[in-house]
Amino acid sequence: MSASPEDALLGRIALHYKLVTNEQLQKALAHQQTSNPRLRVGEALHALKLITAEQLAWLVNAQEQYVAKMKGQGGAAPAAAPAAAPAAPAASAPRPGAAGAPARPASPAPAPAAAPSAPAAMPAAAAAPSAPRPAVASGPPVAGSLEELLARAVAMKASDVHLHSGARVQLRVNGAMKDLGPAVLDTATVKRMIDAVLDEGQRTQLETTNDLDAALQLPCGRFRANFYKQQRGLDAVFRPVAPEPPTLEQLGLPATLKRLTEFHQGLVLVTGPAGCGKSSTLAALVNLVNQERTDHIITVEDPIEYVHRSKGCVVNQRQAGKHTHSFANALRAALREDPDVIVIGELRDLETISLAITAAETGHLVMGTLHTNNAIRTINRVLDVFPPKQQSQIRAMVSESLRAIISQRLVPSADGSRRIPALEALFVKPAVSNLIRDEKTFQIRSIMQTGKNDGMCLLDDSLLELVKTGVVTKETARRFAEDPKRFN
Repeated sequence: MSASPEDALLGRIALHYKLVTNEQLQKALAHQQTSNPRLRVGEALHALKLITAEQLAWLVNAQEQYVAKMKGQGGAAPAAAPAAAPAAPAASAPRPGAAGAPARPASPAPAPAAAPSAPAAMPAAAAAPSAPRPAVASGPPVAGSLEELLARAVAMKASDVHLHSGARVQLRVNGAMKDLGPAVLDTATVKRMIDAVLDEGQRTQLETTNDLDAALQLPCGRFRANFYKQQRGLDAVFRPVAPEPPTLEQLGLPATLKRLTEFHQGLVLVTGPAGCGKSSTLAALVNLVNQERTDHIITVEDPIEYVHRSKGCVVNQRQAGKHTHSFANALRAALREDPDVIVIGELRDLETISLAITAAETGHLVMGTLHTNNAIRTINRVLDVFPPKQQSQIRAMVSESLRAIISQRLVPSADGSRRIPALEALFVKPAVSNLIRDEKTFQIRSIMQTGKNDGMCLLDDSLLELVKTGVVTKETARRFAEDPKRFN
């Protein structure tokens, strides 16, 4: 049985915006034929987990807008999908999480094999509807090319996408920068591309402050983005965010980290340099708590990266600067909101760190990230932000509230196909607490060296294990090691 006209149209839209491949669409059409009761093609795509619920809603809305536009122009909906994909239904059907999207030029999209054959090219009057375009710089609309660029980057498994005025688009793949293509984007083009994905409030903030952090939900996926001005014009960096929070297994992290979610009170920190996967590890831990417990979780982030659906727990996510004035304001309020678990995207300053320690001391599990290189430096960093007169008190508080520190790196694999996590793990026991209180944090390393049975591990030991198993080369491990001589 061939696809209905409605299903054929929805399939074309999904193909045109690269939400699915033709092979995936065929798989959904086959699943549709065997389903009982019979599913629509969008429902089949969602049932097979090929698209998210948000993407399904966006597709259905785009389809309805297109059909309504045709009927409003004096014609009936086509008996089959149009020969060309609709010209950006996103313009009339706002994407999830976006205020609106500009129209894009139509481009041919291949028809799924199971769809009815397309009629002759439609008259111009039958073009898809479009909504008023946001005020952007003059010139041809280019939002579509940005979405296609990001879709290509996701397909290439890029961790970051760099959009630079007057330069080539660059991707970071497995830690290395590479050009996406030879084309150089001029300043005006980059500005139009950036303006097209921002709402009016975000454009105003960027114009006022000259930089902006944001989370974007586009048809091709979710992205954490930073926009900033430099001497040639506007630049942007996009980091793809998976539609669902990852698991520890998916990240290649050891099962021993599940212990971190067994704490019901205290402070757990995930640390490491920028771009080493801290946010993903933290999201995996939150996801595990969400699955296995029945708690109230409050997250404070800037921006919100992974979206956590309430599972066993009730999860409330707040964005600093949008849902609350600041991290500190959100943490003060959280103490009155009956949380069991408080998640802090980043402990940035003295006030945030102080409130996090207070929350951990008052019976909450507090989880957060810090930009530090190892467990001992993390402890010293937390202590050193406080003035000298508070040192004795804060050492006592940290020694009693700290539960664990995970410091990680992402190390290129020997075959260059991926990056592997190397971990340093500190689980606080009485001997560690005493050293923190007595200003002897430098001695904690010796406890970690002998604490393997307690789940502890030094970064160099983790790297050595990766070298022994052949996953990482000795030369690569030496670059990331604290003591490179161990890898001579």
